[in-house]
Amino acid sequence: MKPIVKEIEVKSVLTKSNLPVADYSVNPYTGCAHDCKYCYASFMKRFSNHPEPWGDFVDVKHWPEIKNPKKYAGKELFIGSVTDPYQPLEETCRRTRTLLEQMQGSGCSLSIATKSDLVVRDLDLIKKFPNARVSWSINTLDESFREEMDNAVSIERRLTAMKTFHDAGVRTTCFISPIFPGITDIPSIIRRAKNQCNLVWLENLNLRGGYKKTILDYIDEKHPDLMPLYRAIYQEGDRSYWARLDKEMRQFCNEEGLMYVRNDDSIKRPFDAPPIVVNYFFHEEIIPSAKKKQTK
Repeated sequence: MKPIVKEIEVKSVLTKSNLPVADYSVNPYTGCAHDCKYCYASFMKRFSNHPEPWGDFVDVKHWPEIKNPKKYAGKELFIGSVTDPYQPLEETCRRTRTLLEQMQGSGCSLSIATKSDLVVRDLDLIKKFPNARVSWSINTLDESFREEMDNAVSIERRLTAMKTFHDAGVRTTCFISPIFPGITDIPSIIRRAKNQCNLVWLENLNLRGGYKKTILDYIDEKHPDLMPLYRAIYQEGDRSYWARLDKEMRQFCNEEGLMYVRNDDSIKRPFDAPPIVVNYFFHEEIIPSAKKKQTK
């Protein structure tokens, strides 16, 4: 089903951010047609005045031209914090590309998060930004599971796009998120992506809000053998699974010759070095106000 699309006027597309990884959050759209079943950004629905479920609507933002982009020199922009900037509508609406055009020569750094390969269209603009980084969310190599979880492009198309950027000298991230306990095969994903990314982020599945029931019902129906584990984690607050996985990933990375760190992306490494694997399992241990430097 196609989403309900509305054109809206906004004062600015750049919002000052409290995220530890950016000075500004940038979302050229409200809502997302990828309709990921585990989408943490679904909380944005309460601010949109939409009665439709999250995933069934997209607002296309129009903002005044950014006439003095150099005032953002040295700042970090995170494009796609609560919506995919390269969801299908971007192909025709081109709001993300418009933003990149307006910010040319600004001297700002940018990070882009997506599940799409449409971002390849804008490689010519993205590579002109200092320290640009593009990340793709990949939490499975199983297309059947992926199709049950989102309406984005295939995993293979995401990996091909990642390689295109990496080969062009743009820093890339494989964002293994969310990790589904007992389902996501992290080592297989890392082995598949490690030669075409500079950074691997690991993030656990966090269940809250309306989608908690959706995911638990899915597990109960499709993977009933995993329900005791999911009850322990998401109903009883047991963190032992993530602590055990932390140790297993540290050992795996040692065996693969990869650097493994927890909740820290400040380590600098050459572009052609093996990727750093960063564990973000324990979000509550990150100081929200701490500004982190982007991995080099």
